[in-house]
Amino acid sequence: MKNPLPFVLIAFGFLLSACGGGGSSDSSAKEAGGKLRMICMKNNIISGLGAFLCISALAYINSFDESNLWLIPPFGASVVLVMAVHESPLAHPKNVFFGHIISAFAGVFVFAIFGFSDLSVGLGVGLAIFLMMVTKTVHPPAGANPIIAILGAKGAAFILIPVAAGAAFIVLFAIIYNKFLNRKYFTFKDFKA
Repeated sequence: MKNPLPFVLIAFGFLLSACGGGGSSDSSAKEAGGKLRMICMKNNIISGLGAFLCISALAYINSFDESNLWLIPPFGASVVLVMAVHESPLAHPKNVFFGHIISAFAGVFVFAIFGFSDLSVGLGVGLAIFLMMVTKTVHPPAGANPIIAILGAKGAAFILIPVAAGAAFIVLFAIIYNKFLNRKYFTFKDFKA
């Protein structure tokens, strides 16, 4: 497989240079609107680039060990939150990390007791939501973890890899990436909050 990195960097460079324009305007309102669009576009590009880097890194780690899956679909949705709406409580590191772990536990627990059935899948998701709400760690993407655990007949190891390891990677990446770009995001001090 060819390395896609040069193409991606060229594409992001093109988008960044396109944001620098805005044209000339006689009206200060039009000029302010153009600046606002430019700021929004810059944030969109920064968010998209962060998601690209984070998920690509997880996929790269995954390529070293095919016996363990480091990349699960809910992580894509988690990255949307930590990159695009990084100030949302749902993107808080505590919610991302513990929401994923609690939800995975709910799925593994329900599967261990009831096995697979239509009702066990629903019970796993319902239990995950209940536990996330009780612990104040609601993270919507994590709601898919019980479905994966029950449909895939996962055991306790699923909670550690990919769930805990992947969620920790996403949180650390988001903290470092957003701090590097001076975007408001939660810090290590906020992790206990």
